[in-house]
Amino acid sequence: MRDISFQLRRGEILGIAGLVGAGRTEVARAIFAADVPESGEILVNGELVAIRTPADAVRHGIAYLSEDRKRFGLALGMDVEVNAVLASLGRFTNRWGWVKTAATRQKAVEFVDALAIKTPRVTQRVKNLSGGNQQKVVIAKWLIADTQILIFDEPTRGIDVGAKSEIYKLLNDLARQGKAVIMISSELPEILRMSHRILVMCEGRITGELASAEATQERIMTLATERDAVAAA
Repeated sequence: MRDISFQLRRGEILGIAGLVGAGRTEVARAIFAADVPESGEILVNGELVAIRTPADAVRHGIAYLSEDRKRFGLALGMDVEVNAVLASLGRFTNRWGWVKTAATRQKAVEFVDALAIKTPRVTQRVKNLSGGNQQKVVIAKWLIADTQILIFDEPTRGIDVGAKSEIYKLLNDLARQGKAVIMISSELPEILRMSHRILVMCEGRITGELASAEATQERIMTLATERDAVAAA
């Protein structure tokens, strides 16, 4: 990746489009410090911040929802309650390090209801939930952690049509609440439907930015295949 520079605003969904290998996931992982970039700066609310680890990113209000939620987003063998509070467990422990189970149970139930997660109980193992409900548990985890910048990498991969509509509603609700959302997707109709602005990448560089009103599948694909422009840069 080279010369990646963009702004993200509160209350917007910024779509990132591009072909496989364009560098979209690499940008997300670099912001979250899942991969450490060789150089570059990140500003949050206009202030330069040092993000060297994912824990640093979370402290600055940044969340990353991986395209592989089962591998990187969830503890599949654990229950909904534990998964929901994993990113903010320190807030639910007393001075001796004991977890306040009544508080974690209350918070988990609150977000199961708020996000309409379909589970018989919060003690249900996450591996027994549908893909869409697993994704909602990941979202709950980051909302409980009070993150303000959420990076969704392929948010509807592996879930059915009905669950996709629910995820779209959640993304729009987050933007309306003033959260800043980055959505990486390989599905152009999804990018066009959900994004306020769209960045297009090709071979590790941003080759264009489109407002939602001017974006079409054809324009996105033109920018996503601008290899001549990348080579000349």
